[in-house]
Amino acid sequence: MHELYGDPEVQAALRERFGTSDRREVSSKVVADRDALLWLEALLHPRVLARTEAWREELASLPDPPALAVNEVPLLYEAGAEGRFDAVVAITAPRELRVERAGERVDEREERLIPDAEKLERADFAYVNDGSLDELDAFVAGVVRTLTGP
Repeated sequence: MHELYGDPEVQAALRERFGTSDRREVSSKVVADRDALLWLEALLHPRVLARTEAWREELASLPDPPALAVNEVPLLYEAGAEGRFDAVVAITAPRELRVERAGERVDEREERLIPDAEKLERADFAYVNDGSLDELDAFVAGVVRTLTGP
């Protein structure tokens, strides 16, 4: 949730720790410093959780709540948060495609992630996104049908 960087409390904490609250500058500082990364996650993760919970409560309070709500959680397994959801969908892509899509950022970020094979094994629904957009759409439609019924 990039908008958390706009929170005055977050900005103050970032400036105190890193001398800046610019998201890109902070990111470049935590990539090589595990302690700084853990500090940043401890600052942001509770706020992300609070926002997610507020959003879920808001949806549940609607007169006609949706049959399905989706959260994108990039570090779901790394944060041990999979138990907070009714189902987990893991979509991965071969490393070559990730590099093509994200450039050099892949190397620096992947070091702290669990392997794709483990994510796919642990997920309730798993897909390797190495085909067409139509194939991905068909997979997602099948997941939605399974979770919401006919």
